[in-house]
Amino acid sequence: MARIASVVIPSEKQVWIALTYVYGIGRTTSRAILAEAKIEPTTRVKDLTEADEQKINDIVSKYRVEGDLKRLVTNNIKRIKDINSYKGIRHKAGLPVNGQRTRTNARTRKGKAIAVGGAQPKAASKT
Repeated sequence: MARIASVVIPSEKQVWIALTYVYGIGRTTSRAILAEAKIEPTTRVKDLTEADEQKINDIVSKYRVEGDLKRLVTNNIKRIKDINSYKGIRHKAGLPVNGQRTRTNARTRKGKAIAVGGAQPKAASKT
């Protein structure tokens, strides 16, 4: 089990995909890290040597990942909520922040749809 930035990455996957399990490292950053470390991206994690893992760890430590990045994002959101900017108000209300439509879709932010009363005929009124 390889540990990169205090995250256990899966040993059966290729290194460039396995690095994306670290919060803050995507596919592009993963490839850049491996290019700098001079490691073949298609190598399996289980085939990495200790020296290779150490090289990757040293390079990843230059980036802001995991806890530091999560703290930064949380603080940024808290700051825009505190100053009552438009985006902060949208965050508080649980609505889409970046200009997406809300008439349809937006279920991820708005939550499960609630049926509008009176839309269906009453089944009990059979007189």
